Amino acid sequence: MFERFYPGMPWAAHRAVWPHAQHSRFVTAGGIQWHVQSWGQGPCMLLLHGTGSGSFSWRDLLPSLSQHFTVVAPDLPGHAFSSRGPEGALSLPGMSEGLRALMLQLDLTPTVIVGHSAGAAIAAHMVLQHSKMAQSTLIGLNPAWLPLPGVASWAFGPAAKLAAINPLSAWATAKIAAKPGYIAEWIARTGSTLDAQGENLYSRVLSDSGHVHGVLSMMAAWQLKPLSERLHQIKTPVYMAIGSNDQTIPPSLADEVCKRLPQAQKTMQIGKGHLAHEEDPAGTVQQILRWCGV
Repeated sequence: MFERFYPGMPWAAHRAVWPHAQHSRFVTAGGIQWHVQSWGQGPCMLLLHGTGSGSFSWRDLLPSLSQHFTVVAPDLPGHAFSSRGPEGALSLPGMSEGLRALMLQLDLTPTVIVGHSAGAAIAAHMVLQHSKMAQSTLIGLNPAWLPLPGVASWAFGPAAKLAAINPLSAWATAKIAAKPGYIAEWIARTGSTLDAQGENLYSRVLSDSGHVHGVLSMMAAWQLKPLSERLHQIKTPVYMAIGSNDQTIPPSLADEVCKRLPQAQKTMQIGKGHLAHEEDPAGTVQQILRWCGV
């Protein structure tokens, strides 16, 4: 709804400062124009960012991971430079299906899927839903695999639906995000601390009304309960990296995940928040490679 008021982010306006822009390309699959960063060789590793972010979330991990894998890092539908796609594309099943179409178009099958936050939920759904990915190693970084408690649960439901149908919501939110100091405060509320480049990149996407509209529409369509009820069906290897200071997804939820998935292994990133992989990219890469037997 109101998509014509919210065009996507213009690549030409940001390309000069975008991390690894030389590895960016645009691919049409599943009715979506995807912005994808991809390079490296070897087995395919699919990287899925979280709500409100973009493929730039992996900027400091990609060079190291690409030495061992063919890494594929798309912007999710409605985020950054990827289009929103057809009706239903921003729901959890819709994003899973869209990514399946993208991987078919790229002629790649991921042997490892790494997802951060909501991206981990999409990764888990893909493992459950798509036979080609049923054996893929699943790695969740502060994964959103269970319904969130309290205010966070409300934000991914009724509140988001109200915001998504208000044509002014995304515009107003983007204006607020553009105010000096807002992004630093927003990041701090996740329990993380990022460098100047990280703050600048989040400022660019969150002050763009098209990106924000895609984020709000995704949150309005998001339902984690069906996934959480099927989580125990995952038989592939599962690993979790949990920021001990995550203020977005309670670290205690990882213990509940381990009860449902006896094969799951977790490691704590002490003192790191919800964006732990951006705070400590080198440590996160080492852990991922260790889990992958590299």
